Amino acid sequence: MNTSPSLLVPFYEHPADRPDAWAALLAAAPALYGVVLNPASGAGRAPDPAFAEVAGRLRAAGVRVLGYADTDYGRRPHPEVVTDLVRHRDWYGADGTFLDQVPTDPAALPHYRRLTVAARAAGAATLVLNHGAQPDRGYEDLADLLVTFEGPWDSYRRLDLPVADHYCHLVYAAPPDAHPTTPVHCTVPGTGAHPWGTLPHTLEPVAGPGFTPA
Repeated sequence: MNTSPSLLVPFYEHPADRPDAWAALLAAAPALYGVVLNPASGAGRAPDPAFAEVAGRLRAAGVRVLGYADTDYGRRPHPEVVTDLVRHRDWYGADGTFLDQVPTDPAALPHYRRLTVAARAAGAATLVLNHGAQPDRGYEDLADLLVTFEGPWDSYRRLDLPVADHYCHLVYAAPPDAHPTTPVHCTVPGTGAHPWGTLPHTLEPVAGPGFTPA
């Protein structure tokens, strides 16, 4: 297994439902750039002890824990997004932020400048913006990492996308030999409406009882 810290893993499954998979993530700590924590399409309405425990174990292993927040392409109100960020920090000890559904056009830059200032103020040492496509260059000053592609392998392999150290490609419906071109990336076999319920090809679930939430 590649041991460079290259995998950004958005794994949207509950620890109690997939303990073997969460155990595999913990075992793969040296290969992980970070794990996106997404208890309930965001932080949820109340703390989830299972997610709090797995987040603590990831941090103890030296893995970035990025709290997921949907921004709905700039349509979700600023206070709602900030509430998610603060809850991720307070409930799960998240040391980073993954803002999803970020637009690519420059018109939304003022809104996202405010959000990134709020994320940093809430303690986000690492900030990831998920555009899913190549954004306006103005966004490059806002975050540590930009997701400039999210989609299926069949589309990805036909594209000639720009590559930079601060770009990330998230590819699903991918075969085991799929190789994204960005230093930070993730490829999973999952398809359909919930591809991020599967692990990267390079990680194997741990045999036995695996991770057992308290």
